[in-house]
Amino acid sequence: MDLFEAIFLGVIQGVTEFLPVSSDGHLLLVPSLLGMAEPDLNLVAFAHVGTLLAILVYFRRDLWQITVAVLDGLRRRQPLATTNARLGWYIAVGSIPAAIVGLLFKDLFEEIFSRPALAAIFLICMAAILVAGERLHSGHKSLEQMNWLDAILIGLAQTLALLPGISRSGMTITTGLGRGLDRPAAARYGFLLGVPAIAGAGLLALLELAQAPDLTGQLPALAATFLASAVVGYACISFLLSWLRRHSLYGFALYCAAFGLFYLLVAVVV
Repeated sequence: MDLFEAIFLGVIQGVTEFLPVSSDGHLLLVPSLLGMAEPDLNLVAFAHVGTLLAILVYFRRDLWQITVAVLDGLRRRQPLATTNARLGWYIAVGSIPAAIVGLLFKDLFEEIFSRPALAAIFLICMAAILVAGERLHSGHKSLEQMNWLDAILIGLAQTLALLPGISRSGMTITTGLGRGLDRPAAARYGFLLGVPAIAGAGLLALLELAQAPDLTGQLPALAATFLASAVVGYACISFLLSWLRRHSLYGFALYCAAFGLFYLLVAVVV
């Protein structure tokens, strides 16, 4: 893969990791539509690490405050005394379902990832989920008002994002809306919940990357992918949080449905 394609891959990952449109789905469908080779796994690994850097930098204050609050709560033997401490435990508990399902059914998900048409179908399903989330939006709870049931249900919903075409941010946001959170709160919690998931995926990919025999020769392309995904990912986090203060998810639902249908039509014709 040349330098341009590496940057292009990083941009796709940076945009679609955080917008509710599925990064894995786009990494399968876009290269397939453009006649490009299947993305190199090493580049995909660095793209994920780039988006991890974006979310760590953007939410650095939140993550620091949550970490300090959790440690202070343990020291005081009052682990749930503050909002930030509770958020830390909610994130920890909410990350468990996706980790377990991902490890238990790793081979199944790898098989699904080899079939772009399934990703297109799941993308259309994602459109329906986004619409349902908006229709179920029933309140204006803040993060301070979250409870354990909210955290567990949002964490369970995140497991569906292991399927290509199903957006992790889309699942967490829509489930949050269904539980009564307002849009900015649902999005912010969804991003924070994504830190362990994105970090885990990035770590596993980097471990595999360390065993690659031609790593040195790939460094320019890897660096380009990493930087593109980090910069674009940071911008998209900021965009989505701003967008959801004034707008709904319907536009993203329309996009998911249109893109999924377009891919299936092209696949049938070609």
